[in-house]
Amino acid sequence: MQTTTQKTQVWTGFKSLADPLRLQVIELLRSQELCVCELCEKLEVNQSKLSFHLKNLKDADLIRSRQQGRWMYYSLNLAQFAILEQYLAEFKHLGEILPASKCE
Repeated sequence: MQTTTQKTQVWTGFKSLADPLRLQVIELLRSQELCVCELCEKLEVNQSKLSFHLKNLKDADLIRSRQQGRWMYYSLNLAQFAILEQYLAEFKHLGEILPASKCE
């Protein structure tokens, strides 16, 4: 059974991934760390719009950031993705889902 903290991590993670632009960010970060300027360029969005989405991903602990000079660099937090993956993997162990009983 999951703790309240774990349930919150799962809920927040999936909620954050429900946005198409944030999914694009995740896809770009799959293979390498990127600077915010590179993300803006590749996604063709301005920095203020992207900052909102990056904050959402950071709040969900899906990405990490580090500052180098005046630029911020972003990368995936793989440990958080492992938590989401484990949550989904638990569904593989379920048996047949029974139909609902008749309401009377």
